[in-house]
Amino acid sequence: MTLSQRSSAAPLALVYVALLLYASLYPFTGWRWPPGLSPLALLALPWPPWRDPFDVWSNVLGYVPLGALVYVAHVRGGRAVGRAALLALVTGSALSYATEVVQQFLPGRVPSRVDWALNSAGVAAGIGLAALLQALGLLQRWQAVRERWFVRDSAGGLSLLALWPVGLLFPTPVPLGLGHVTGQLRTWLLEAIDQVPWASDVAARLHAAEVHAAPLPPISDALLQLLGLLAPCLLAFSVARRGWRRLLLVAAVLALGVLATTLSTALSFGPVNGLAWVTPQTVPALALGTLLAALCAPLSSRAAAGLGLAVLGALVVLVSQAPLDPYFAQSLQSWERGRFIRFHGLALWIGWLWPYVAMTWMLSRLGHAAD
Repeated sequence: MTLSQRSSAAPLALVYVALLLYASLYPFTGWRWPPGLSPLALLALPWPPWRDPFDVWSNVLGYVPLGALVYVAHVRGGRAVGRAALLALVTGSALSYATEVVQQFLPGRVPSRVDWALNSAGVAAGIGLAALLQALGLLQRWQAVRERWFVRDSAGGLSLLALWPVGLLFPTPVPLGLGHVTGQLRTWLLEAIDQVPWASDVAARLHAAEVHAAPLPPISDALLQLLGLLAPCLLAFSVARRGWRRLLLVAAVLALGVLATTLSTALSFGPVNGLAWVTPQTVPALALGTLLAALCAPLSSRAAAGLGLAVLGALVVLVSQAPLDPYFAQSLQSWERGRFIRFHGLALWIGWLWPYVAMTWMLSRLGHAAD
């Protein structure tokens, strides 16, 4: 497989495996040996005490992307179709079985052999879907389009672009404001130094900083949204060939950002309030961000990566200053305590880490030859 043919399915599959593990084992607390179970009985998964239709569909649909990604990664790696399908099915089913077994050590989870069967069915459905796309020649057409649109060795950048709207599905304190991990870091630090006598002053300052955090002024709010749109556009330019196609990528980034943020708001507050995230600063910020992205379209890949690195740095600095308002806290509770817990890990870690991983990727692009 040549560099230009390197598939982005492999890194996406690895990311998806990590997210499935997080979602399956969340909240990682209360570990204990299942009462009354021998090691052999542990491997024989129990029957579920009940069956929720939503749970059925989420177990099936949650594993469809995994089956498709692993299958495509094996096919693009040069394996035969039949072997690729078998390896993808075994990999996905084994992952599901392992997580169901481990879930028995968590009191808050309800593992079952039915969930394993449903997850395996989702893997099989994903493999079938990917095989159908391949039989219709759509995967080959995508490869041809990719070679026309993007430079060599662009798998990592394309994977990050595909993950960006997923990160937006988890509630953000400011629209398009990914990377807000400082609040969680503060919580972890407070838990670590709790009851530590010499750290009482540090704990008091952390509490005071959280309580007295002031809302961002309108100009900072608008700037954050502008940077949040400009960053993925520059990431796209770092792997896209120069020309009119970059302008279409700007339009695609704008559409995905608006749709993902609207969907996130609708999931948290209901479909009627899907556009509640739009503030007086939003439309001018997005319009200016789109204009700036279009002006940056002629840049070389390395220049776009360098500018994108600076934009992402400013984004994470600014978003770290955004306080958690009551509506944001309410939306987090609906995700963490309601049905969205099944997708909690899928979007949470992407929303936290996407800017930092993207900065690492752009830094690596600076050493590549100019396109």
